[in-house]
Amino acid sequence: MSSTLTERYIAATVKSLPPTSQDDVRAELEASISDAVEARVEQGETPTQAERAVLTELGDPAALAAGYADRPLHLIGPRYYLVWWRLLKLLLWIVPVCAIIGVSIAKVLEFATIGELIGAAAVAGVMAIVHTGFWTTLVFAILERTATDPGVNWDVDQLPEPTENGAGRSELIASAIFLALAAGAILWDTLRGFVRPDGEALPILNPALWPWWMTALLVLLVAEMLLAIGIYVARRWTVGFAVINTILAIAFAVPALYLLVTGQLVNPAFVEFLATDHAAELANANAGAAEQGGVLRVIAVIFGALIVGIGIWDIVDGWLKTARARRA
Repeated sequence: MSSTLTERYIAATVKSLPPTSQDDVRAELEASISDAVEARVEQGETPTQAERAVLTELGDPAALAAGYADRPLHLIGPRYYLVWWRLLKLLLWIVPVCAIIGVSIAKVLEFATIGELIGAAAVAGVMAIVHTGFWTTLVFAILERTATDPGVNWDVDQLPEPTENGAGRSELIASAIFLALAAGAILWDTLRGFVRPDGEALPILNPALWPWWMTALLVLLVAEMLLAIGIYVARRWTVGFAVINTILAIAFAVPALYLLVTGQLVNPAFVEFLATDHAAELANANAGAAEQGGVLRVIAVIFGALIVGIGIWDIVDGWLKTARARRA
């Protein structure tokens, strides 16, 4: 019997094994291959045919060597896969969004053009996704090969509680509380004032926004409350509700950004109060943020980012709830 193929197969198998185990594996393979070939020859096959058939059944020598060395042939196995997948999904919801918002704010403070801002934000988002996926996977691939306990073991206490497919009372109550607080804060700022120099109310929001702008805002808050009640009565989100929610979010964000950009949102008397009674603090803050256009501009940019972020989150959340309701 020609041993050329057998010798080549055994050499390819043992070359990646630790030197201490190579001789034992070589002897084991030589014996098992010889016995298998002899059994096939006794059944009428030629020695050459029998040898090729036996080696083919054994498969790739690299896979066989991995079995002897107890090395995984997968990047992330079942022991870590669910932990990896859940963590990756969570990070992909958080890291790219934070990166895009951070880069966008930085570009606005650098007086970048719209094209530069969009380009930088897109690159930051893509890079955040790539790095999040790569480094998270790398960590779990290392854990897979070092046999480290992930420290996450499932038990029956982790079973989720049954949830309603529709919109529950808790969602309606949360919406009512939030909208009542928002309306109360607006009225308090106007009537009592969060800032009271010399005991007199000094509104933060521009009093010139009354009556039309503020009335429109209060109408939007009432519309939001009616939407929440409608969703609760219907016991589910629908496409119609999601469209109305999108319109209301845009109707709030666009005017708010317009008033912020044009300088009509904040009470000029409040800015003058800061410049007069807190002149030293304001001067120090402006000196530290001189390259970004001053501290007030930094605050305006951050506030604008919050307006946009809240609006986008509200719209996306409504459509996600609608999609879940349709699947249910």
